[in-house]
Amino acid sequence: MTVLLLLLLLLCCCCGGCRGQWTQRKTAILEGDMTIGYLFSMHEQPDQKSAHMRTCGRIWEEYGIQRAEATFQTIERINKDPAILPGIRLGVEIRDDCWYAPVALEQTLEFIRDAVAASPVAPSSGNNKTYHSHITPPTISTTPTAANQTKRRKVLVGVIGPGSSAVSIQVQNLLQLFHIPQIGYSATSRDLSDKNRFGYFLRVVPPDELQAMAMLQIVQRYNWTYVSAVSTEGSYGESGLQVFREYADREGICLAKEYSILSNGVEHEYDRLLTRIMEEPKARVIVCFCEGETVNAILKAIRRFNQTGHFLLVGSDGWADRLDVVQGYEAEAEGGISIRIHSPPVASFDRDYFALKPDAPTRARNPWFQEFWEHRFDCLLSAHPADSSFISSPSSKKLCTGEESLRGRYKQDTKMGFVIKATMAMAWALHHLQQSLCGANSSGLCPAMLPIDGSLLRDHLLNVSFAYGTETVQFDSNGNPPGWYDIMNYQRHQQQPNNSNNKAQQQQQQQQYGYVQIGSWRNGTLDMPDWPAKMVTSVCSEPCQRGQIKIIQKELSCCWQCVPCEPHQRVLNETACQDCQWGYWPDLHTNECKEIAAEFGKWSDAQSIVAVTLSVVGLLATVATAAVFAWHNNTPVVKASTRELTYIILVGMALCYLTTFPLLAVPSRLSCTLSRILPGFSFSLIFAALLTKTNRIARILAGSKKRICTRKSRWLSLTAQILITMAMIGVEVMLIVSMLILEPADAVKFFPSRSRVLIICDTTTRGLIAPLGFDFFLIGMCTVYAVKTRNLPENFNEAKFIGFAMYTTCVIWVAFVPIYFSGNESKTITLCMCVSLSAVVTLVLLFGPKLYIIIFKPEKNNRSAFTTSADLRIHIVGGTVLLLLYNWLYKI
Repeated sequence: MTVLLLLLLLLCCCCGGCRGQWTQRKTAILEGDMTIGYLFSMHEQPDQKSAHMRTCGRIWEEYGIQRAEATFQTIERINKDPAILPGIRLGVEIRDDCWYAPVALEQTLEFIRDAVAASPVAPSSGNNKTYHSHITPPTISTTPTAANQTKRRKVLVGVIGPGSSAVSIQVQNLLQLFHIPQIGYSATSRDLSDKNRFGYFLRVVPPDELQAMAMLQIVQRYNWTYVSAVSTEGSYGESGLQVFREYADREGICLAKEYSILSNGVEHEYDRLLTRIMEEPKARVIVCFCEGETVNAILKAIRRFNQTGHFLLVGSDGWADRLDVVQGYEAEAEGGISIRIHSPPVASFDRDYFALKPDAPTRARNPWFQEFWEHRFDCLLSAHPADSSFISSPSSKKLCTGEESLRGRYKQDTKMGFVIKATMAMAWALHHLQQSLCGANSSGLCPAMLPIDGSLLRDHLLNVSFAYGTETVQFDSNGNPPGWYDIMNYQRHQQQPNNSNNKAQQQQQQQQYGYVQIGSWRNGTLDMPDWPAKMVTSVCSEPCQRGQIKIIQKELSCCWQCVPCEPHQRVLNETACQDCQWGYWPDLHTNECKEIAAEFGKWSDAQSIVAVTLSVVGLLATVATAAVFAWHNNTPVVKASTRELTYIILVGMALCYLTTFPLLAVPSRLSCTLSRILPGFSFSLIFAALLTKTNRIARILAGSKKRICTRKSRWLSLTAQILITMAMIGVEVMLIVSMLILEPADAVKFFPSRSRVLIICDTTTRGLIAPLGFDFFLIGMCTVYAVKTRNLPENFNEAKFIGFAMYTTCVIWVAFVPIYFSGNESKTITLCMCVSLSAVVTLVLLFGPKLYIIIFKPEKNNRSAFTTSADLRIHIVGGTVLLLLYNWLYKI
């Protein structure tokens, strides 16, 4: 306590040295058993040029006069209510802070000095108590502070106000030294939530971090991703903008420009601010965490730069729905969105307020009322101005009648409900303090309550809870209430024209402006069903089209260049593409990879129809040929062609035609296995039998060169020929089985490009060449023997037809190799056509002449037709016919 006294003396000395500058400041005092101090902005703040003189601006109706009158009404209702503070009458002491920190600190020192001076100090034993020397009926004092020499001792319990956050912080730094609780009714700075720094501060308005969150959600609501930001210098604007910046960084909102400026700054400073903002023309939205005067100055700068309609302002509760902010600059403010702390109008206030007149009781209770009346109606209540220290009024003004009405140009202060809440909170906390210290149902002050323990009163304030209209007023551990805001939009609305002939009046009526509530924000939830009447685009870069990613151009994440992803890539995120796996392709939205529908040969394809038609016709022809041969099985033509080998060839030809069907079928393990088996196996049946035939003829010719046949040739019997044929077929079967074991057949996906998927059999080059390689060997040997036996007599011309068949087959397969290995998609059709054509060649060239004789020349189908005019010697041994050719054969 000794330290506090020394500090107080120092403050009093300092105040005494400067008293000459503010001795004429007025104070409204309604005395009571306990006094609540109020700091209201009865006047506007001084401009920058006169700030050092602490000369306040013009009288302020909404922030000053209305709040003071609301306080008197509220205190009167509390004192009349027996349920609150029974036996105790609350007093009021209202001081003018002019919305200016130095003035507010002067008035706060007066609060502290009067409170401490009214309390006698005991020795430092710790039993210090402060008492009223006596309690008298309450009186009203309106004399200036310095002249009030015989004031009653006051029990100052707490201070309500001031309105500005920056000023509130400085006032709290003084009040908390003396453990005096303070309740803010419009101070929203988040710094004041720090109980380690401001332990005795509470407020009935939500803090700026909630307001910043609401403003950010508004910006997000309309997709404004690139905005400029302005704040009023001081705790309110700068801390609020800091919170907004933190939220914006987290949500990807970019601040193109940031600027902090004094609310009473000169014009060229605001011109410099707007010049900086105009450097980023795409940032058309200005987020303004500002006091109302700052918003008004920005609107003026917008008009000076002829930028009306280009910018849209999003303002904090410093703007709210104040008419004085936009007065005269309605076109510049049109479309602006502002935050108004939810506070329904106080219906009971208007009736009493409109009834006020500048009579003696009113002027005695409110020392600023005469000045307000004269300013409001631009008149004089007496021959001299009410207070020339604030406003110099010319003597030529008219005299007031006193009957002027306050209804005209009236707008109720939006913070009035919070002034009432703060007063009620202080009263209820004192009530609970009384009940806890003096006992339940006690009445009046008791010794235990005095002196007022500020710490204990603060604890009761933190726990207070009472109903106010439809709300419940209460505080959290940081002294903050829940967040609830109204979203306001300043709009121009057309009025219905009247019948007046005054064109100027009609035009004025058609262009009325006003605030319209378009939504609300409560406890983190934004509800904005309505859109603003005016809308702008405020983005650095337009959103990328589908399938494009952002390439960030600047440090700001909101400025980018759109670059398309590759066709086979999906959009992984806003800044990266990702390749789809082979067999997958981006969907229509390009954010997912969808599996590509696999393609395979269809029976309806033109190539497939040709291949199937050729196979079916060939198969039917082969079956018909087999039937003809079986029907004429014992005729010379059939017998001379070695019937058993002929039927093996016909079976091989039938399998050749059947090979087309598994090759064209949907690839599967079964169809792929058959397509690996049938081509090689069917060829082996055909060409193994043909090789056996041609080899037999060649050996007969070789034996005929001998003049005398001493012994017969071996392996010329029918059984031997069949065994030889089966042996060669067995070799082919072994090759096919070996390759199927080494490389099991199955269907696989083949990718001719990133955008296509084919289902094919996984036949490798080795899996194809190994079985067909042996068939090519058979074809080659048949061709060699066909060349050797090409000069047989006409009666033995089967060798010639075999030769023609082999020559054509070789041409077909020579053409097959480059065609097959040149393209993956044509392999199946190429193989089908080559296999079928090989069978067709064999059928036409080898069996065609025989069918012609059997069907059309049956007279030649006899043994005599197979004799020759040359001298021949036939030696029959064991059923084997040995043809010995005579002299003409030696000419070979």
